[in-house]
Amino acid sequence: MSESRTLKVGIPKGSLSESTVDLFNRAGFHLSISSRGYYPSIDDPELRCIMFRAQEMSRYVEDGVVDVGLTGYDWIRENGSDVHEVCELVYSKATSKPARWVLAVPNESKVTKPEDLEGGIVATELVQVTKRYFESRGVNVRVEFSWGATEVKARLLDAIVELTETGSSLRENHLRIIDEILISTTRLIANKQAYADPWKRDKIDSLALLLRGAIEAKAKVGLKLNVARADLEKVLSILPAERSPTVSSLADERFVAVEVILEAVVERQIVPLLQKAGASGIIVYPLNKVIP
Repeated sequence: MSESRTLKVGIPKGSLSESTVDLFNRAGFHLSISSRGYYPSIDDPELRCIMFRAQEMSRYVEDGVVDVGLTGYDWIRENGSDVHEVCELVYSKATSKPARWVLAVPNESKVTKPEDLEGGIVATELVQVTKRYFESRGVNVRVEFSWGATEVKARLLDAIVELTETGSSLRENHLRIIDEILISTTRLIANKQAYADPWKRDKIDSLALLLRGAIEAKAKVGLKLNVARADLEKVLSILPAERSPTVSSLADERFVAVEVILEAVVERQIVPLLQKAGASGIIVYPLNKVIP
């Protein structure tokens, strides 16, 4: 296959790897990462996958080493990369919540606001974003790069800027948040020259559509049921008004089948109500993709 008909895709190595594999698989691809390899296999001959750390992905996309890649908004900002943002993909290593970079201090610290850190030292992996944050507030601090275990350094220095999804690690280390620096979600980004190529642009947009559909489906389920025509209105009144169900006739003309896609949290609330309203043969099934 010619290079012009191959899309080079950057897959994040590290904490996002497992959730990225799951996302691609639910989108209809079979993506497989070996324990030591940097070239994941995928069952699409037009895609060639290469693994990079999320922290450096945007630089490689900007430079054209890969045509498209997945990385956090935080690292795009940190690197100041000039790339085309194709879409936001809200998934992460632990939850579907956006990750937050927060300014934190020990519980016993007298610091209550960023201005209290004047003249202090702050440790973080997100150095450039943190520097801009303090500069915008006119607070003079020294920002030092942290190679890891940043929570430990909170008591050795004055404060840390750390990434959190749930806040559990900060609480376990007896740290409290005094401000939020940046909210970050995963983005699908493309090299601008690659995105200007018609074939690559179409392939990138198709990939984005499938990945967004997989994320959209994760929080939803499909629901099927049978109901007597006499009870149909009662059943429809229980279903969310913004969802338009499919209603089909059955062999027994006294009954119809109803099918609808719902938020999972809604489904578990209304199934008992649907049964009481006369629904039977209720089936709930998972979804791989929901394409708007």
